[in-house]
Amino acid sequence: MTGMIPNEKIDEIRRSSDIVEVVSDYVQLKKQGRNYFGLCPFHGEHTPSFSVSPDKQIFHCFGCGAGGNVFTFLMDIEGISFQEAAEKLAQKAHIELGVVLRHEEQKNIDPKRRQMLEAHELLQKLYHHLLLHTKEGEPALKYLRGRGFTDEAIEKFGIGYALPAWDFATNMLQKRGFPLSVLEESGLVIRNEKDGKYFDRFRDRIMFPIMDEKGNMVAFAGRAVRKEEHPKYLNSPETPLFNKSKLLFNLNRARGPIRKKQQAVIFEGYADVISADRAGVENGIATMGTSITAEHVRMIKRLTDGVVICYDSDQAGFTAAFRAGKMLSENGCEVRVAQMPDGLDPDDYINRHGGEKFRRDVIGASLTFMAFKMQYFRMNKNLQNEGEKLAYIEEVIQEIAKLENPVEKDLYLRQLSEEFSLSLDALKEQERQYGSRETGNRKRSRPAGNPAHVHEEARMLPANMTAERRLLWHMLRDGEVAYKVKDFLGENSFYGDEHQAIFTYLLGWYEEGNPPDTSAFLSYLPDSKLQRIAAEIEMMTVGGELTDEELEDYVQYVLKHQKLLRIQEKLRAQKDAERQNDFQKALQLAGEIVALRKSMT
Repeated sequence: MTGMIPNEKIDEIRRSSDIVEVVSDYVQLKKQGRNYFGLCPFHGEHTPSFSVSPDKQIFHCFGCGAGGNVFTFLMDIEGISFQEAAEKLAQKAHIELGVVLRHEEQKNIDPKRRQMLEAHELLQKLYHHLLLHTKEGEPALKYLRGRGFTDEAIEKFGIGYALPAWDFATNMLQKRGFPLSVLEESGLVIRNEKDGKYFDRFRDRIMFPIMDEKGNMVAFAGRAVRKEEHPKYLNSPETPLFNKSKLLFNLNRARGPIRKKQQAVIFEGYADVISADRAGVENGIATMGTSITAEHVRMIKRLTDGVVICYDSDQAGFTAAFRAGKMLSENGCEVRVAQMPDGLDPDDYINRHGGEKFRRDVIGASLTFMAFKMQYFRMNKNLQNEGEKLAYIEEVIQEIAKLENPVEKDLYLRQLSEEFSLSLDALKEQERQYGSRETGNRKRSRPAGNPAHVHEEARMLPANMTAERRLLWHMLRDGEVAYKVKDFLGENSFYGDEHQAIFTYLLGWYEEGNPPDTSAFLSYLPDSKLQRIAAEIEMMTVGGELTDEELEDYVQYVLKHQKLLRIQEKLRAQKDAERQNDFQKALQLAGEIVALRKSMT
C-alpha cells in the first residue's frame, strides 16, 4: 500500500527509538548528570552546549537554540522530510511500516543537482561492471589483485574501470538523457574549446568512487593503469557536488567504527584508507588532496576526540602531519601520530608486512603529539651546532608549557635534561615562565562556567516572559495545569507570540485526549521554530511540583504585564486626546490609568 505512515505507527517508532543512540551516530556525547552533552552539529563551537535528555527524549542546544525530538534531529542533520526520518528510524528499530512511501527528497532537490547525482551513480555502476565482468577490465583487475585488493574490498568500495575510449561515458550518458552542459558542470566530461565537442574526463583508469557523508556518489578518483600514463592520479574537479575542503573520504562507512573505537585514523589518500580497511583498520578516513580544514575538524569532532594521523614518512608527510595535528589539537582533539618506517606509505607497508603488523607496530605504536613534535622540531637542525641546539630546546619547552598534564610535562622535561645533560631545575624554571604566559592566554580565551548557563544568563528574559515559560513548562507535564491556566488567563493572554502558539497547540493536544509527552507533542507542532522553543522550555531547570501559590504568582506576572500594556495604550490615547483638545476624554482616560495602576499593587 502506498501512502503516509499512520499516526499509531509514528508513535510506535518514537517509543522504540532512543534519542541518545540516534544522536550518538552523529555527535560524540558524554554523560553529565541525567543528560548527555556534546558539540552542536548545527553550529561551530569549541565547548559543548548541545544537550540530549534520555528521560524526555528531546535535544536542545543552548548555543544556537536548535531543539526537538528524535524525528526533528534526523530531519535537521540529514536534510530529509519527516516521513523519510520516520522510515529511517523504523528500519533501525526493525519496524514494518506497512506502506510504501512517496519520497519527496528527489522532488524537492534542484533538478540539475539531481541529474548530477544520478549520472555519477549510473557511471559508478557501469565502471564497476566493466572492471569485474569485461575483457577490457581484466588488466586493471589483475593490477588491483596484485596490489592485495580482495574481491570483497573491490565490492565494498565500488571500485571500477573506465575504458580507454574518448567518448564512451559521454555517449552513454547523453543517450540516457543527461544534458552535456550538466555533465560538464558535474566534472564527468570535458568540452574541447577548439571544436566544441565533449569527451570523457576519465579514460583507461581504475576508478575509485567518492561519496559524501550521506553516502551520495559525488566524484571519482582515477588511477592510471599504465606506468607511462600521466598524471598518475586524477580526481574530479570542484563541482556543485564535490568540495574537497568539506569532504572526508570514507566517512560514510567509517562513522560507526569511529564511534565504537572513539578514534579516527586520518590518511593522506583513498588508496591508504582502502588498504587499511583490508588490514582491519575500519575507522580510517582521508582528506582528498588538501590540507585538513576547519570543516574537516568539525566533522571529526562530532564523532570523537581521539585522532591518529598516519601520513607518509617523507618530509612533506611529516610537515603535513604537524600542521594537521596542530589544528586538531587546538580544537580539543587528543592527537597521536603513527610513523611509517623505511619511507613507505601505508599502502606499501601493508602489502609488504601485512595487516596485523600494521595495526600493532604502526597504529598501535603511534606517538603522542608532543613526542612527535619533538621529532619534528629536530628536522633540518644540526644539534651539534650550539645555536641550533638552543633553538630546538626553546621550541620544545614552549610546547611542553602548553601541556595541561603535569606528569607529561615532567616526562618530557626529564628527556631533555638527560639528552643534553641540562639541569632539570633550570628547564622547569624556563617552562614555568612560558607556562604562566600560556595559562593567561587560555584564561582570556575561554568563557567561564558552564556554556549552557552562560547562554541562559546572556539572554535573560523579562519577568513576564519567564513566567510564561515556567507556566508552559508545568503545562507540558500536566494537562490539568493547562486547563487551570486557561481558566485564569483565557485562551489568548500570553504576550510572546511563540508562547501563545505553543499554549494554543498544547490545549488542542490535551483536548484530543493525548497524555503529557513532550517528545510526542513536538511532532504535533507544525513549525520548526515552535519545536525549538518548546524543547528549550522543556530543558529548563524548574524545581518540583507546581503549588497553587506559585501558579498564582506566575499568573499575576502575566496579568501585570497585560495591564502595563493597557496602561501604555491608554497613555498614548490620552496624549492624542490632549492634542485634539478633548479634555473630557483625556480626564476619563487618566482615571482609567489610575485604576489600572492601583489594581497592580
